[in-house]
Amino acid sequence: MKLIMSPASPFVRKVRVVAIETGQEGEIEEIPVATTPVKTAEEVWAANPLGKIPALVLEDGRTIYDSRVITRYLDARVAAGLYPEDRIWDVLTLEATADGILEAAVLMVYEGRVRPEEMIYAPWVEAQWGKAFGGIRAINDRMMDRLSGPLDIGQIAVGCALGYLDFRHPTRDWRERCPELAAWYAEFEMRPSMVATRP
Repeated sequence: MKLIMSPASPFVRKVRVVAIETGQEGEIEEIPVATTPVKTAEEVWAANPLGKIPALVLEDGRTIYDSRVITRYLDARVAAGLYPEDRIWDVLTLEATADGILEAAVLMVYEGRVRPEEMIYAPWVEAQWGKAFGGIRAINDRMMDRLSGPLDIGQIAVGCALGYLDFRHPTRDWRERCPELAAWYAEFEMRPSMVATRP
């Protein structure tokens, strides 16, 4: 299998963490690309008609894309149990919350990196942060019980989301207002899979 990827992408990181946690990293060749929303790499277009990473090229040449599809595929491939049926809706909701945090945080980065400086709209950036922090606070206030127990995709997604905030938005201090989540993340980020994929 070939993973079309950028090491800095938090959605790629989710896939890489799952590959390590399920023992499949040795079966995946990583193909790093330099790509942006306004200058998409040809390798990305060839793998995903939406022009986004990650994309996973399978052994038979088919490509699957979107991190949630790829992680579910890798989990099913080895019956790893990251999507436990007895808690599936809680797990998927937690993953969706983490992905929503990431989507808002990535848009904040694009606003500063891709848009010309004179066109950056600060209220829009703050609105995205409001969405990201809303998700963080919801996890801290209402979903901490979902972060305990056997490893699942929800935990991985949350870990990758918080890691991305530290990487791209280090001045946005979410920890002070979400101490329980901060304590959980301090331990989770030390997992070997998280350390190995840290951007």
